[in-house]
Amino acid sequence: MTFLSHARYAADRPAHRRLSLHDRVALYRQRAALRRLDDRLLDDIGLSRTEAEAEARRPIWDAPGHWHER
Repeated sequence: MTFLSHARYAADRPAHRRLSLHDRVALYRQRAALRRLDDRLLDDIGLSRTEAEAEARRPIWDAPGHWHER
């Protein structure tokens, strides 16, 4: 899950692409799973607890820019 660099994609995000319900549910589930990881697992993927919590708190409409390119 390398969605933490959302600022990098913000300028590239096409305005015409909206996420499907399926995409939004998937994003919600991924962020919920990220929140449940313990510190050892977060360390394995190179994230701090602070970074993981920040990602998990992002609103559902704040999807990574590359999701909009499909």
